[in-house]
Amino acid sequence: MDFMMRSIAVQLFSCCLLLGASQAVTAERITPERLWDLHRIGDAAVSPDGTQLAYFVTEYDVAENSGTTRLMLQPLESAAGKTPATTSLGFETPLRAAKATERLPATKGLNSLSWIQRPEGSRLLYIAPGPGEEGKPQAWMLDPAGGDPVQVTDIADGIGNLKPSPTGQSIAFTVEVKMDKEVSELYDDLPKADARIIDSLLFRHWDAWHDYAYSHVHVAPLDESGVAEPAVDLMKSLKADCPVPPFGGAEQFEFSPDGKELALTLKLVNNPAESTDTAIYLVSASGGSLRNITPGMPGYDMSPRYSPDGRLIAFDSMERGGFESDRNRIMVYDRTTMQTRDVTKGLDQTTHGATWSPDSKSLYFDSETRGTTQVYSIQVESSELQMVSKGWFNFSVVAPVLDGTHLLVRQQSMLRPTELALVDLDQQQLVTITDVNGSIYKGLDLPRIEERFFKATDGKMIQNWVILPPDYDESDDRQWPMLTYCQGGPQGQIGQWFSYRWNFHLMASKGYVVLAVNRRGLPGFGREWNDQISGDWGGQAMQDILASTDAMLGDPKIDRSRVAAIGASFGGYTAYWLMGNAGNRFCAIISHAGVYNLESMYGSTEELFFVNWDLGGPYWQSPEVAAKYAQFSPHRFAGNWKTPLLVIHGEKDFRVPITQGMEAFTAAQVQGVPSRFLYFPEEGHWILKPQNGVLWGRVFFDWIDRYCHPEE
Repeated sequence: MDFMMRSIAVQLFSCCLLLGASQAVTAERITPERLWDLHRIGDAAVSPDGTQLAYFVTEYDVAENSGTTRLMLQPLESAAGKTPATTSLGFETPLRAAKATERLPATKGLNSLSWIQRPEGSRLLYIAPGPGEEGKPQAWMLDPAGGDPVQVTDIADGIGNLKPSPTGQSIAFTVEVKMDKEVSELYDDLPKADARIIDSLLFRHWDAWHDYAYSHVHVAPLDESGVAEPAVDLMKSLKADCPVPPFGGAEQFEFSPDGKELALTLKLVNNPAESTDTAIYLVSASGGSLRNITPGMPGYDMSPRYSPDGRLIAFDSMERGGFESDRNRIMVYDRTTMQTRDVTKGLDQTTHGATWSPDSKSLYFDSETRGTTQVYSIQVESSELQMVSKGWFNFSVVAPVLDGTHLLVRQQSMLRPTELALVDLDQQQLVTITDVNGSIYKGLDLPRIEERFFKATDGKMIQNWVILPPDYDESDDRQWPMLTYCQGGPQGQIGQWFSYRWNFHLMASKGYVVLAVNRRGLPGFGREWNDQISGDWGGQAMQDILASTDAMLGDPKIDRSRVAAIGASFGGYTAYWLMGNAGNRFCAIISHAGVYNLESMYGSTEELFFVNWDLGGPYWQSPEVAAKYAQFSPHRFAGNWKTPLLVIHGEKDFRVPITQGMEAFTAAQVQGVPSRFLYFPEEGHWILKPQNGVLWGRVFFDWIDRYCHPEE
């Protein structure tokens, strides 16, 4: 039977094995409240001499509904040594974590951590609030050996995205430059008028309205004492943003090794709501004209990286304009010949975080790989590819360290949030080097993860992650309730990530088997598999989810009467689609930020390139496109709804506007379908505030428990 088809390698995590049977009896399980006790690693940077690791750790106070961040310093050299290693609980990898020292106490607003090489020695550079109760974010410099921080900038409205020059002689940062007029400025005799005059699209984006300002990259030389001199706006008079919103950061601009030039990511198009055409521009560090090095490339071109020897610039590039989830390539631009080539040509996977080796001969990147994210190296000249990591983890590249023999990476899994780790590039061996959540994991009873493969309706095999409760025992007769998890994106792999809401560890600890289906339309399984979702939202992807669910229902350990479907974003769309098309398979359904009505979604979302590509254009474009909207829009099947439905939505969600959730809730209520609407007036596509996160978890499980009755 299909449910017996599993991979040869099954990764088992058991608190009984880790702590001994006597300790397992008293072990605790993760809860929505306990999730917020977990420490979160932020920026990480290695000192220029390779001996020290600096990183941020954020901790949240649910009662205060906010978080604070500490700056930690940790010796790095010993991490790759031969000293005995313990075991990293939850990861089950070797742990060699040197004692970390707190260099800055818990502070609100710390970000943009890096090292800068100054004449007086290596210093830490970061952003923190300026003096005073309402201090704006400013650049600060800190001697790692001791002493007080020194304020570097004094910009009236504050700065963001701080980055040092490799020479240590200047810094780059962004400043919000107001260039558009508000109504009260257009009509100064109406100072209390509360309105907006809107003449073009992208008047709001993701979770924020246009604030009449644009993020401009500035460069400021540093004087002998390390204080910034007057800054130069490299984007003067441009109504454009760097980084490109909504998710861009400091990775979207970079100094050349000699500090004389910067490469910027900009989107200079007439129709930003309908285009993904970002480009890489070069500009002198002292200002002047900008030169586009990616003309004729209509997709996303982002994140420029100068090679250490200064000859080349690597950058991320998507080939097809308008497709936000196209395969990401690594392009390399030669600064002498001004020629560009694709070093990943022919590679049937996407790339992220291209990072140069110290000798400028190869690049490291991370890539979705069959339900995980692995690290690869690729030779620039030969394009020879090698996977340098392994295991059921999601890795992301931070930087080469220890003379280029190791790679600093972030490591996470479904069971444990991010810690920092080192990959030995010669031996392809991993050692975890931080343990910020070790004290919590010592007392946790952990679920188990399995990989199972099921046959799709077209005969192809679907990879699934199955997460089992800590006390799941194949030898007993107990039957378990199950959650079919529907992924968002729509192109976003179900990898070994650790979410603070859609947390499989938490769901399994609550007594549910979790089925996470890597359906059609997700990266990590080749370009054809990834692209199949576009134009086919309600087609094969939905059949993949139903096929995997039905295969799991053949497992005698699953109680067929206690199976729920859950999902957010495109997963929320899937939940609404299943409401009308899944028959009586599910005892309850939860849709968070889901698309309900494709036609009204088109008229109210912000990034139209997304719906233009994935839905074929506006619904009035042609009879064929209109037919697809009708075929795949969940609202067309609302008359079939009977399953109890929980709708969750945030007011500030502009990608999937709040009216989508309201329409769905109304449809359920009018038909007498048991339903509830969890509404967050100050949240967007994600729920980010601590108390809202706890509330989300409580309401989520209250709804599921009410209809699926997990056994105690």
